[in-house]
Amino acid sequence: MKNFTLSSDPSSSFLQWMSQSLVATFSENGFSYTENHTDPLQLVFHFVTDEDIKPFRRKAQATFVVGVLESSGKPYDLFTEVYPFLIRSLANHFMYINHRAGKTDVHFLTPEQGCYSISYQEGDDAQGFFDKIYKRLEPLTCSRLVIDNHFSEDLPPTLWEGDHITSELSKSGKKLDEMNLLPAPFPLDKYLNDRDMRHLKKLYGLGGLSYGNLSARSDEDHFWMSASGINKADMKEIGRDILYIKGYNDDNNLMEVSIPPNVTPKRASVDAIEHWMIYKEHPTVGAIVHIHAWMDGIKATEINYPCGTYELAETVATLIRDSDNPSEAIIGLKNHGLTITGPSLENIFSRIEGKVQRQVPMS
Repeated sequence: MKNFTLSSDPSSSFLQWMSQSLVATFSENGFSYTENHTDPLQLVFHFVTDEDIKPFRRKAQATFVVGVLESSGKPYDLFTEVYPFLIRSLANHFMYINHRAGKTDVHFLTPEQGCYSISYQEGDDAQGFFDKIYKRLEPLTCSRLVIDNHFSEDLPPTLWEGDHITSELSKSGKKLDEMNLLPAPFPLDKYLNDRDMRHLKKLYGLGGLSYGNLSARSDEDHFWMSASGINKADMKEIGRDILYIKGYNDDNNLMEVSIPPNVTPKRASVDAIEHWMIYKEHPTVGAIVHIHAWMDGIKATEINYPCGTYELAETVATLIRDSDNPSEAIIGLKNHGLTITGPSLENIFSRIEGKVQRQVPMS
């Protein structure tokens, strides 16, 4: 069941009107409103103030929290002032509402995929306004994160020290590092202090922020991939820096990872589910690179699903399937970056050299 709630009673008349309209709009579209915060919840609208930013305590990982903050007059700077509010509230998504000169701007911020906005003023179609909010949030709310891992100490001994494929991954990791890319569509370290960065990593279960990831096929069913939050310029240890991905466990919604014995593993990249889907469908794809950057003239996803969701992986896999050459495709992830396929890592880097834009366009 798709259910949702409000974390508290909104204080202002505008937020009260907005909350009532959100309840009506989501209810009309198949969601069930509840006031019981102890139930497993699909969606929570979490109202905060700039003086009281406490996280909503989820009872389940699948609960999608939308933080809501209101202000009037001169708006806060979205990145230097509002972005830390998102992080401190541990929200998946953030709606910053600003009233100024008879107009209301609603800015949507996400931890990893930029910012976009819609506006409303008295006399506009109110239901149309809330339908836009619904269309923005519903696909994200109902998406399924695949971020858990199951590690098995069953990597064949012949692979404990890696092979020629992991050597190529290590070399390509250095190339990726030399591209001097951003860890997100914008430089988070300029906007978040150390505490807020720790909150961000906690929200997504990250070992560290990364400017991308890369993988290479091992055989028909398995692939090697860079681990989450590591220094791509110094990938050495198998099971920690470079992981052997066996596949996706649909029953438990997690990635299966094979490691050597006596290794404390790093988590698999949240994009492992996407890479798995691509390798499974396209035998001619030998390598995949994901970077937080952009290129002109590419096909892109329409909905900015969160990274690590099954739905984002499906969308990218579909675009690759429909491309002219799936084995050498370049697909844009809206407000986020690129997924690039190739027969080899060398092929991918030669194709994108000198064509990459560091700044991802927002829409």
